Amino acid sequence: MERELARLRARVRELSAELVQAQEAACRHVARELHDGVGAELTATRFALASVETWLPADAPAQCSNALAVANRSLDAVCAATRQAVAELHAPALEAGIVGALAQWTGEFAARTQLRTSFVCSADVRLTRLPADAALAVFRVAQEALNNIAKHARAASADVRIETSRRHLTLIVGDDGVGVARHAQRQSGHFGLSGMKARCAAFDGTLRVSARRAEPQGPGQARRGAGDGARGTLVRARFAWDAMLADALPAGLRAAQS
Repeated sequence: MERELARLRARVRELSAELVQAQEAACRHVARELHDGVGAELTATRFALASVETWLPADAPAQCSNALAVANRSLDAVCAATRQAVAELHAPALEAGIVGALAQWTGEFAARTQLRTSFVCSADVRLTRLPADAALAVFRVAQEALNNIAKHARAASADVRIETSRRHLTLIVGDDGVGVARHAQRQSGHFGLSGMKARCAAFDGTLRVSARRAEPQGPGQARRGAGDGARGTLVRARFAWDAMLADALPAGLRAAQS
């Protein structure tokens, strides 16, 4: 029975890893299409608008200049959004390790969204030894959780923490927004949960999303329902050290553990 369970767990890890690899390949493909295809069209549009502005007669109605100004502002917004999308689709530079990558990205996230964002990390030497695929899994889960906060939570602040124990690395992302409904947690595709779960499962981990709720105001007060008194959402992504560091072990020790 134990051997069968171990075999099934290994198969789950393999399938999850394949799904994650497919997601990363899709991200790279979309990033190239945005950069090479959409980016080129946006550049052509900018040149066309500049030509129209140059050819516009001096006595042209003010509405023409106003319309061109609106078009240029919209084009600027689309270009900025496209650049941001391409930057997020590309895998981050992880040469400095997961701690440096997350510290930089949370700072950029705070500047872009104007959300008060903090990043706290345990002092654990194992974090410096994470292979690239394991570090990328932690980074992508944090990235997805923060992007969900910016898009859906209506929050004022977000916090990111990495906690470590003997067996697990735990990534915790919380906010003070409207919370997440229970039915939303059960929808595997909601808020990118399926991809986040796959990244955790690829390293013998789990993902849990829970809504924070305010405490009752007094004795005897009925517990509030989902959505009432919500104080935000908490995402807890757990990864097993043994699975994450497997590729960092010498071949002989890796074979002995398998």
